[in-house]
Amino acid sequence: MALPALPARLKPASVWALYALGLMPGLYAFYLGIYGGLGADPVREFEHLLGTWALRFLCAGLVITPIRDLLSVNLIAYRRALGLIAFYYVLAHFTVYLTLDRGLILTSILGDILKRPYIMLGMVGLLILIPLALTSNRWSIRRLGSRWNSLHKLAYPLLLAALLHYVLSLKSITLEPAIYIAVVTVLLGYRLVRPKLMERRRARRVTATR
Repeated sequence: MALPALPARLKPASVWALYALGLMPGLYAFYLGIYGGLGADPVREFEHLLGTWALRFLCAGLVITPIRDLLSVNLIAYRRALGLIAFYYVLAHFTVYLTLDRGLILTSILGDILKRPYIMLGMVGLLILIPLALTSNRWSIRRLGSRWNSLHKLAYPLLLAALLHYVLSLKSITLEPAIYIAVVTVLLGYRLVRPKLMERRRARRVTATR
């Protein structure tokens, strides 16, 4: 049984509210950094917080489809906002790394990449995310047609790259990264079984209508 949907007239306002709420953690972390609330290494902590929120919103964006399939709750109207918020956090995370962490020194950045492969994974994730963010609009959906769906399936390898970047950067598996590993495993696993699940559901509907 489907839950009651939000009235159409309220959806635009709710999407903008999601943007506002979604960006608040990053703004609060920036506030803490200015006033010395990020500990002994504020740049690294700020960088870490931005990256963690990016991972959270990537996961949230990919939860939309399972929720619709399994709970009959349609939140598709918010998926674009969740993806773009994740993009903003990734971009901010990368900008802090390049400027405050590495000081825009190319040799330092290249040396860091060679020394820490997880940084390369992060950059790969950013390169995947850029075309997804740029095509997250109705014009691109119309223009690309079926290719749009194929392009946006890159969200799954993107999530895997983001998870590996996050976990490898911590150098140890504690409760928090273990939770993210479990969540991403479930999300990617669901993607693999979803075609069979949808096929069985369609078959049951056909049988019920006979």
